[in-house]
Amino acid sequence: MSSRYEDMFAKLKTKGEGAFIPFVTIGDPSIEKSEAVIETLIESGADALELGLPFSDPVADGVVIQAAANRALNAGSTTDACLDVLARARKRHPDIPFGLLVYANLVLGRGMERFYARALECGVDSVLVADVPALSSDSFTTFANAAGVDSVFIVPPNADDAKLREIAKISKGYVYFLGRAGVTGAEREMTAPLSSKITLLKEAGSAPVVVGFGISRPEHVKACLKAGADGAIAGSATVSIIADNLGDDQKTCARLAQFVKSMKAATVA
Repeated sequence: MSSRYEDMFAKLKTKGEGAFIPFVTIGDPSIEKSEAVIETLIESGADALELGLPFSDPVADGVVIQAAANRALNAGSTTDACLDVLARARKRHPDIPFGLLVYANLVLGRGMERFYARALECGVDSVLVADVPALSSDSFTTFANAAGVDSVFIVPPNADDAKLREIAKISKGYVYFLGRAGVTGAEREMTAPLSSKITLLKEAGSAPVVVGFGISRPEHVKACLKAGADGAIAGSATVSIIADNLGDDQKTCARLAQFVKSMKAATVA
């Protein structure tokens, strides 16, 4: 596990807190404005960040995050420009974990070895390849491990016990437990996390468990932690704030700050 994730979860545990991890697409709505968004999320109390690289066909995402990827691509955001954003953010914030959510074509197009090496160089702690199932991921994890980057995997809510145990073995940094089936989107709320499955993951020696999909309100965060999760990720709800305030950067950052503070407050026991 990345020492940044390990340190973060250990510190939160001593304080009796869970992790709140917002997601945004790098380059949305532009590279410059994206840097301000990332700074706002960190300064407002995010414990870690999950960050998407814009991609033309994000099959695991709903309309909100698809639109964010399109805005970023239309603004000329490239993978290299987005990774440069991360490198600059890393210099300003040496301790906060950065996770990337990507699609396989972005990794394969650059070449696995080069992609993971560049990710590490820019301060990335983990990579989740959204369209590669855990049980078909050997080549990705091989190159990630060689570079020293954690591979994060998704646990669907209907996973059987054997699959849970397998993912517990291979997911590093954290395990991404889906709060509901389907694609991303805050318009469909999470269902109550199955505490029995989270318990099984932990008994199998998994990395900390973080719940995502449908997380949009403080009570969702509280429900995740009550079920035994170590944290929660909010993606579409965070990205919607950017979409709803395009053209007003000050309002965007103010609303993001308010959102992060309220969600982070819900992680305190």
